Amino acid sequence: MRALELDTPHGLARAHLHPANEPRAALVLGHGAGGGVEAPDIRAAAETAVGEGVSVALVEQPYRVAGRRSPAPAKQLDAAWTAVVEQLFDGELSGLPFVAGGRSLGARVACRTAETLGAVAVLCLAFPFQPPQRRAAKEPSPSRLGELDAVTVPTLVVQGTGDPFGMPPPGPRRTVVQVAGNHGLKTDLDAVAAAVREWLPTVVAERARA
Repeated sequence: MRALELDTPHGLARAHLHPANEPRAALVLGHGAGGGVEAPDIRAAAETAVGEGVSVALVEQPYRVAGRRSPAPAKQLDAAWTAVVEQLFDGELSGLPFVAGGRSLGARVACRTAETLGAVAVLCLAFPFQPPQRRAAKEPSPSRLGELDAVTVPTLVVQGTGDPFGMPPPGPRRTVVQVAGNHGLKTDLDAVAAAVREWLPTVVAERARA
């Protein structure tokens, strides 16, 4: 594993590279709002991907690299992510099909930028489907289903059965796998890994056939 510091329009980002032997694709994963790339579910997905012949880059957004815990606005997150992905695929990951992904906030960024960046598939860990309703609120919190529905390539959502952000529905090209646990997805990491292990080779193979 080695780390790269990469320039973005909003400061330095960091990518932790985990190369596979003779890789057939590359998975780039972003972190959640308040956590980093060391989150257990991100690690489980990354280790599984490398074992399936897919190189992995774990991306730290500039606000995390700068030591801030509060996330940047969505447009800044998307712009920084786009800059990192473009540099990775111009360099270390050149020539490999791109699978986008992330946990929670990082999954939203991956969904919003998937088409622009040419992702062949999207992996969402603990997608924050519908924020928990505040006690004083009269109307339900708006869902983020539109971000998922906008993705036109194969998508896997791994979601905890007790996630307070709810359970997104499956779709025509969207598989939703429910695992024990809450938004942290720490309860059954073997189930998280198994979901990725079953899905990832199929989307890589589909890309190879195309």
